Amino acid sequence: MLDSLKYQFFEIFGHQPQDFFFAPGRVNLIGEHIDYNGGLVMPCAINFGTYLITAPNHKGVFRFRSINFDETLDIPLKDEYRKQSNDWYNYPLGVINYLLEQKKSLEGLDLLYYGDLPIGAGLSSSASIEIVTAFALNKILKCGLSKLELVLLAKKVENEFIGLNSGIMDQFAVTFGEKSKALMLNCETLDYEAVDSNLGDHILAIINTNKSRELAESKYNERVDECQTALNLLKQELNLENLCEIDTLTFNKYEHVIENSTIRNRARHVVEENQRVKLAAAALASNRLEEFGKLMYQSHASLKELYEVSGHELDTIVEFCLSYPGVVGARMTGAGFGGCAIALVKKESFEDFSNKITSFYTAHIGYAPSVYASKIGDGVLSLTI
Repeated sequence: MLDSLKYQFFEIFGHQPQDFFFAPGRVNLIGEHIDYNGGLVMPCAINFGTYLITAPNHKGVFRFRSINFDETLDIPLKDEYRKQSNDWYNYPLGVINYLLEQKKSLEGLDLLYYGDLPIGAGLSSSASIEIVTAFALNKILKCGLSKLELVLLAKKVENEFIGLNSGIMDQFAVTFGEKSKALMLNCETLDYEAVDSNLGDHILAIINTNKSRELAESKYNERVDECQTALNLLKQELNLENLCEIDTLTFNKYEHVIENSTIRNRARHVVEENQRVKLAAAALASNRLEEFGKLMYQSHASLKELYEVSGHELDTIVEFCLSYPGVVGARMTGAGFGGCAIALVKKESFEDFSNKITSFYTAHIGYAPSVYASKIGDGVLSLTI
């Protein structure tokens, strides 16, 4: 694949590339929609992601190309950039914009991207693009930024340049991911623990609903606002900065201050999901996969019934998994409203699982899902050309 990308780089730009980088996508094993509430999440990097191949062009221009998209951008060196429509190249453009804010000296650069992540599937393709760009420029231009500074820069791109009120989990996971380990991350303090994730005779299956997610961004921001409303109401009785600072017993005692049942349900999911992450980390580290799987199912039920970010497609996948004997646990992953679900499937059953869930899903939904077998991999890195 590297040889193919080198050839395509030469065909597009007319000169040889110099540097090659990779940033993975991520799945969140458990702990959904609590990263922006100061809670615990447990993502892992996967062995699909974004490849970036670069070389300076000495023309005072940034030239963005992708194997996956037809849209291109050639933009001259400026002191500041603004979002250009809604195309993919806004993510690397935002990275460059905030590097300029830090007074880093940038010169013209040719950038060719290729991703084997399904776009818009909830596997953090945007964070993967942001981080691979930030990591590459940090190295090429000798900016001297730490990995954590790159994570914070990429989050700023997502929040301020792109305009999505996301938390820090995605960028953190694709940067700090470790092979065969999940990251139990405290999204408030950014402290994290690498949790051994030996899946034994099971494999991590990713099932893409192949459903369009146009509403995901607006609904995501709506959930952020609903949680802030719940927090403000609880602050009338409690001294806290984030919903995840309280446990279920405390929430039960004070939930009466949240009169709106929808807002109350949103807060309950956040509080209970945060506790599930702690239980899940202990179960996974001790190889208690059956227990971990039950927590995955509980998480999905909460996301469906309390947080209302699932949908018929994701629920159909989990419904099948509940009936399939080779699966110990399954749940939606990511923002929801389409995207992907994950399942822990016995390795020996994966082919049969893939065939049968495809038939089941197609019969109920009307079109097929995409099913992948994934490994838990490392975070962003440089590759040798």
